[in-house]
Amino acid sequence: MTVTPPVQPDLGKSVDLSIVVPVYKESANIRPFLKRTEAVMAKLGLSYEIIFSLDPSPDDTETVILQEIERNPSIKLLLFSRRFGQPAATMAGILHCTGDKCVVIDVDLQDQPELIEKLLAKMAEGYEVVYAMRTSREGETLIKRGISHFGYTVINKLSDVQIPRNTGDFRVMSRRVIEELRRLSESHGFLRGMVAFVGFKQAAVLYDRDARFSGTGNYNRLVGSLRIGINGLVGFSSRPLQVMSLAGFGLAGLSFLVGIFYALQRVFGVPLTPGLSTTVLVVTFFSGVQLLGLGVVGEYIGRIYDETKRRPMFIVDKKINF
Repeated sequence: MTVTPPVQPDLGKSVDLSIVVPVYKESANIRPFLKRTEAVMAKLGLSYEIIFSLDPSPDDTETVILQEIERNPSIKLLLFSRRFGQPAATMAGILHCTGDKCVVIDVDLQDQPELIEKLLAKMAEGYEVVYAMRTSREGETLIKRGISHFGYTVINKLSDVQIPRNTGDFRVMSRRVIEELRRLSESHGFLRGMVAFVGFKQAAVLYDRDARFSGTGNYNRLVGSLRIGINGLVGFSSRPLQVMSLAGFGLAGLSFLVGIFYALQRVFGVPLTPGLSTTVLVVTFFSGVQLLGLGVVGEYIGRIYDETKRRPMFIVDKKINF
């Protein structure tokens, strides 16, 4: 069992394009995905590898992938010792790939494999990263879209890096960017933020996102979106701490003014503002602000704790066809 970060890939055996596909409970989507992806690669005439990064699944996803490996030697499998989550699985595939370029794409066919051709054509104009930007999202609710819009707004207002709106992990990256990602020691694997941090020339290709081909997603639309937002803020900016400090000064000033107001009422004999409801409101408000501030500080402390432990982002149980 491997418990250390992946070794440097053998670039002497590199291919033109690596396609990294994080998967979990996706047995019904493997073959349809491969059929469309292999057709795209045959059209492009590029040497390629398809790396499935698999969290151990209760269905037969692993069996299906192994059967496809026997049919197509360009398919590879990374199987983890337990479920580490999609961000870790994605980074594992990227760090193990040997391609001159790398595409990250989901297996559920919401992101069309046919778009890879356009991504590569855009990259040929001199870009190091080309990401797919959604103009529409079939099958997504208004609530999900609203959460996503709000999250990107907050992240880009407070974060030190700008993360493009309406994008996911679907993108193509050059070997230069992959090697820079390898140098980062992030343990949370927020790919969108890490690629934005690395920089270089980046561009977008617009597309309409399809609905899932089969099954239901394993992604919690509410909690998952909140985690993405927190990762974007805590991992790439200290401004939330500054905002809480400013809020503390502002509220302290407001409390001081309220105290002066009450003092003047008593000095001039004006009937005092009723106390019980005011007290309850003030105590409740300030308690909420204090808990919010502790929560923000706690997120940063938790991130520091995770980083100082230096645990690997993932543990590989099996490497098939590497």
